[in-house]
Amino acid sequence: MKSFKALLSVALVSSMLVGCGSGTSSNTKKVGIIQLVDHTSLNTIKKAFDGEMKKLGYKDGDNIEYTFKNGQGDSNTLASIANDFQGKNMDAVVAIATPAAQAVAKLANKTPIIFSAVSDPVGAKLTSSLTKPDKNMTGTSDEVQVNQIIDKALEVQPDMKTIGLLYNKGETNSVTNIKNVKAYLAKKGIKSEEATVASVNEVQSAVNALASKCDAIFSPNDNTVASAMSVAGVAAAKAKIPYYVGADSMVKDGGLLTVGIDYEELGKETARMTDKVLKGKKVADLPVKVYKSNLNIYVNKKTVEQDGIKLPDSITKDKKYIEM
Repeated sequence: MKSFKALLSVALVSSMLVGCGSGTSSNTKKVGIIQLVDHTSLNTIKKAFDGEMKKLGYKDGDNIEYTFKNGQGDSNTLASIANDFQGKNMDAVVAIATPAAQAVAKLANKTPIIFSAVSDPVGAKLTSSLTKPDKNMTGTSDEVQVNQIIDKALEVQPDMKTIGLLYNKGETNSVTNIKNVKAYLAKKGIKSEEATVASVNEVQSAVNALASKCDAIFSPNDNTVASAMSVAGVAAAKAKIPYYVGADSMVKDGGLLTVGIDYEELGKETARMTDKVLKGKKVADLPVKVYKSNLNIYVNKKTVEQDGIKLPDSITKDKKYIEM
């Protein structure tokens, strides 16, 4: 009898140890992260998001369980990831870039979605209101302030007559930005030439085509172009054509200039919003964060030298001027 009791005690202790060992507790939050593709802007967001979540007290494998998936820029892969997430009963899903957010939108009927780097959340049908999100989706917007970028471009090139517009018309965010920039160019009396691409392999030839008939080129924060920015920047520099872009990372990868947000801050704010949702705040009470003021002027010093451009003092002496 004593032997049986001893064995029973050992079994109970063993089961308790197993329960306290590996494996997540019932209080562990489950968060899925879906990223459209690898390129500097989106990778910066993801890295900043991870760092900020740690600062907020989340430790992967302890009080939070992340499932990270990269769509590799493929719509079928994004759809497959969304289906996988749907069966995992997650507490929240973070979507980095517009196509990624659109892919997981169907999960919002049960799971809060926090998106990041979505230029036009309303146009992408992720919400009907920026101030009162109504589809269980909210997040951070990297809406491109095209007016400010064109104004700076005119400070660099006051005699600009024609600018080339390079983008992927399959990206909702880019279509919105191009529509906005064309309207502003019309007010300024500047003509535009368009070149659209469907893959990164088409970007270099599109840059060359525009460079032959334009005074400058502009691309918004287009994911396809951004993924090929190192090649596009070199092509524009060889042609001595200034290349204005929609994101600081695109400047870093070879573009000439932009006026915009710090994508690291975008990632941090996405984490802060995710934290609030995980702690019970309703998505409808979290307005979409749009950055429109206090923006930086990002300039690639090497590109400036390659283009043989002398930037005006109105740019280089601005307190928001940042060389990359």
